[in-house]
Amino acid sequence: MTASTLPQEPATAAPGLSPGHRVQGIDALRGLAVILVVLHHIHLRFHLNDYDVADLLPAPFGTVLFWSGYYAVITFFVISGFLITTLSLRRWRSLEQIHLSGFYRLRGARILPCLLLLLAVLSLLHVAGASDFTLKPERASLGRALAAALTFHVNWLEGQRGYLPANWDVLWSLSVEEAFYVLFPLMCLMLRDERWVMVCMMTLIAIGPFNRMALAGRDPWDDYAYLSCMDGIAFGCIAAWITARVRLSLPVLRGAMALGIVLAISIVIWRKQASDLGLMKVGLNITTLEVGVALMLPGLARGVGNAVLFKRTAWLQLAGRCSYEIYLTHMFVVLGLMHPFRGLFGAKPAVSAAYPATYAIMLVLSILLGYAVERWFSHPLNEALRSRLSTTVRCPSPRESVEGSP
Repeated sequence: MTASTLPQEPATAAPGLSPGHRVQGIDALRGLAVILVVLHHIHLRFHLNDYDVADLLPAPFGTVLFWSGYYAVITFFVISGFLITTLSLRRWRSLEQIHLSGFYRLRGARILPCLLLLLAVLSLLHVAGASDFTLKPERASLGRALAAALTFHVNWLEGQRGYLPANWDVLWSLSVEEAFYVLFPLMCLMLRDERWVMVCMMTLIAIGPFNRMALAGRDPWDDYAYLSCMDGIAFGCIAAWITARVRLSLPVLRGAMALGIVLAISIVIWRKQASDLGLMKVGLNITTLEVGVALMLPGLARGVGNAVLFKRTAWLQLAGRCSYEIYLTHMFVVLGLMHPFRGLFGAKPAVSAAYPATYAIMLVLSILLGYAVERWFSHPLNEALRSRLSTTVRCPSPRESVEGSP
């Protein structure tokens, strides 16, 4: 999840997108999504440690704020598909002209530095026997977990053998996303026609709810399966293709954004109603959320609402710019602070403010850690790796968005 900017290419590649500008709305949306993921994992960790946090907030607010992590990851999938397709169209003019090695090398330059750092740290902690980071042998050896992370099937491994430790578990979504992007340029080159690529995307969209319905109750594979999530990326790809190929008027963009906001908020807030309507049973609650996010992205990419977003969501945009790093590293903060919390407050804190204050501290430190990793590690390495790419590949700035995994 890098900064949501657009590379400098001729406007004909994607009409209406100002070259090189910061897409503030997409940054803010990504920032909101990663914060919901972090809050979900903070709350879940307190819940699993038997702390009485069920009534920390009134039920409707607590449900939205603390139990929307999966919806946030689905949002990342849609954004990822939109950004990768947009950048591919701007860089190579059409999907059938994608430069295969260039695509993979650009992707690797962004994804691998932070991923490899994470795996190195996790390996050391496992060997040292750190309780919250040690892999259970019946689920995976260290070598098996590393192989799953590097070949993008942590989701499959967990689906077959159960959850890995929390810092490993976050890699399930990266596995889904990177498996898609291993195949995406190959599909574009083989089909040699953007319209057929979009037909394939629509096929993934059609399969998604059926796959979720068929796997219902098989935790965690029902949520983590490739085909249960790739429809979100496909929605983003289609939204980007339409944005690039059709000159949508401002009223249309505003109307689509308004409808998208209503659909997305409806799924996140009114979950019981969605269940009563039968949407969850047939896997269409996720599809509805994906449609909502996809409808918002063309307007956000064209700058609709940026005047408001620029002034009022600067902190969300900051989180969005380093959301990939926040996502991969935040559990170090959450797990690291749980032990001091127990030491200070025991099993049942007498101080009512202890929970919200700790939640806030964990959230802020998670953002700061992700920011530090992005600024002083992954961004410099990304920049160095991109400088080595062939001149045949038009490389955007390392701070331009060329990935989208949470």
